[in-house]
Amino acid sequence: MSIPFLAQLPLGLFLPSMGMPELIVVLGIAVLLFGGRKIPEVAKGLGEGIRQFKGALKGDEKPEEKPTEASKV
Repeated sequence: MSIPFLAQLPLGLFLPSMGMPELIVVLGIAVLLFGGRKIPEVAKGLGEGIRQFKGALKGDEKPEEKPTEASKV
């Protein structure tokens, strides 16, 4: 069996590193899509999602507390 041609190529060929011009373009597109006021909210949600994902991978998930009748009052 032979190895497929694409599997033989180095990964860096397809995923070059991002430089400053590319980061500026990505930031500009994000500002156009979400607006300046929404960017912090989007970043916060992304950070929380990543934190929850890492916690789930580690198994450090705390059981959610169900509200009791006393806490509803």
